[in-house]
Amino acid sequence: MALQGPIPVTFEMVFPHGCYVVGEVEPVKDFDASSNGRFVQARDKQTGELVWQVAVMDGDPTLKPAQKTVAVKILAPVQPVPPQPMPGLPFTPVEFDGMSVTPYVNAAGRLSYSIKVREMRAPHPTAQTTPTTAKAGKDAA
Repeated sequence: MALQGPIPVTFEMVFPHGCYVVGEVEPVKDFDASSNGRFVQARDKQTGELVWQVAVMDGDPTLKPAQKTVAVKILAPVQPVPPQPMPGLPFTPVEFDGMSVTPYVNAAGRLSYSIKVREMRAPHPTAQTTPTTAKAGKDAA
């Protein structure tokens, strides 16, 4: 089989309705290496990079509440910093680059996905048509 390891995906494939930071960026614990109260941060098996984790809420309005929050693992040499909060919003919008997913069967026997990314950033602005610009375009024709 040609697929080996994590499967590359785009942000739009995983979060077509966007997502929002709802937790702190934290180091992921290497449970095998940590012992006797000594914390050892996990490293990615493929790249050797340190692994960080942040909780995000999926913007998909059709998801059940229990499905909305997911953990995203970030591979980076230093602790990533989330984008600045946006005025008037209760949560900070975020996008990710260099995404991959790894399917696995969870403890309940259901298919789940581990999401890993290379970069966390503020969303790119999108061009939206406002009623004023739509009318101006119509009048110009």
